[in-house]
Amino acid sequence: MAEELLVENNGKPSAHLTKPLLAVAFLASFGSSMLYGYNLAVVNSPAQYIKDFYNETMVERYDWAPDEELLTVLYSVTVSIFAIGGMTGALLVGRLVTKYGRKGTLVRSAVLVFIGGALMGFSRACGMPVMVIVGRFITGVHSGICLSVVPMYLGEIAPKTLRGFLGLVPSIHICLGVFLAQVLGLSELLGKEEYWPLLLSLVVFPTVIQLMFLPWFPESPRYLLIEKGNIEATIAALKWYSPKGNIQAEVDEMQEEQRSLSSIQTISVWGLLRDRSVRWQVITIVVVNIGMQLSGIDALWFYTNDIFKNAGIPEPHIQYMTVATGTIEVISGMLGCFTIERLGRRPLMIGGFLFMGLCCTGITVSVLLQTQLSFMRYISVGCVVGIIAGFCIGPAGVPFLITAELFKQSHRPAAYTVAGCLNWMSNFTIGFLFPFLENATGPYCYLIFCVVCLGVAVYTSFVIPETKNKTFMEISQMFAARNNILEEDLTSNGHLKMAMRNGYGTLREK
Repeated sequence: MAEELLVENNGKPSAHLTKPLLAVAFLASFGSSMLYGYNLAVVNSPAQYIKDFYNETMVERYDWAPDEELLTVLYSVTVSIFAIGGMTGALLVGRLVTKYGRKGTLVRSAVLVFIGGALMGFSRACGMPVMVIVGRFITGVHSGICLSVVPMYLGEIAPKTLRGFLGLVPSIHICLGVFLAQVLGLSELLGKEEYWPLLLSLVVFPTVIQLMFLPWFPESPRYLLIEKGNIEATIAALKWYSPKGNIQAEVDEMQEEQRSLSSIQTISVWGLLRDRSVRWQVITIVVVNIGMQLSGIDALWFYTNDIFKNAGIPEPHIQYMTVATGTIEVISGMLGCFTIERLGRRPLMIGGFLFMGLCCTGITVSVLLQTQLSFMRYISVGCVVGIIAGFCIGPAGVPFLITAELFKQSHRPAAYTVAGCLNWMSNFTIGFLFPFLENATGPYCYLIFCVVCLGVAVYTSFVIPETKNKTFMEISQMFAARNNILEEDLTSNGHLKMAMRNGYGTLREK
């Protein structure tokens, strides 16, 4: 049966974008990645209303009025608990994608959005601030799962010539989510005191749309073949996504990767960290995932209004400036998505981080001089926009993409677990500490972000190879010399000697 399917669809390799590929990329990102961006920015505009709610509740229930410092701490917890949830979700990724598959994990994790959205939506009616915090934590768990699973899913279903484009579709949706939160947070829309619980709970609507359509799409062909050994389902999935593609060539490439694995079982995080054959790949995901968060971008997303206020922008105009930055984010994300297959991953990463570092220095200088030179306030705003644009062009999405590209099937779930945990841990650190860091160091705090950005750019220049149009096996071979691994060791079977699949249906040991 499998051979018949292969024979009837043995055309030329398909390098063009098909409607099913585009549809699944947008569906997976719409109900997952977009919610991550939305939750990052949605607490920005109603910040004062949330603090007032906490204050009023404590006065009514405990007859005690907290001071401004305590309210700031509570709000910081509300902001940063999302990252704690994200780190929790990232720890679950390896087990979930191995048991339920990539698409199956996305579908099952959607229930978390409904729970978290309901808690936040009814928090004021119940007079319970803890419901906001718990709701943020639960939606963070969902984002922690999906932020790793979506690029993993898209990276595995995409042809190598489209892997960069499809891999950055989630980053566009993150930018769209931020932009949507900024627009809906305007005072003319949901940015009023009575509407902030609704604003926080709107996350449920994209999830409903995702659940209506995504379950009908196939699972990742690589997961079906390499981890489940289901050749018929693999070929059916390949035909669904690339009806005119060379199915035989796709299956052969997957089996080449399968034969190179020491085990068809997914390895643990500890196994990943001990495996010297992927040492530099692990170091790379550590550097880029910590770097993308410690670049200062989350500080800008969480506290955009405060940053503009400190820059001297009149308060009535701040919300419109924030929406303008959201527009820049979307445009920059689309620019990166449509140029990555032409320019490659390295130029977007290096250029993005260098530009961000330059703009961080610009913020420090302009804020220090704006009391003497009034026009410097506009320079500082321009630098904020520049940091966001530089981030969205490359550093926003490429780290998630290359996490999929640098590892083979058995290592990929553990790699995403490590990358996700580091990403969210850094996210939490910035979200919680930035207000205190800014109070302690003033505008000099942006010089710390500058150093991080320049460091990641230098690391990318000297260590990370270009992965454009390369198979997963070719990328592993590019790292072989740096890891002191012989090329034949990468293509050997390791502990389990496997023969070619006989008729693509059975596995026998040599």
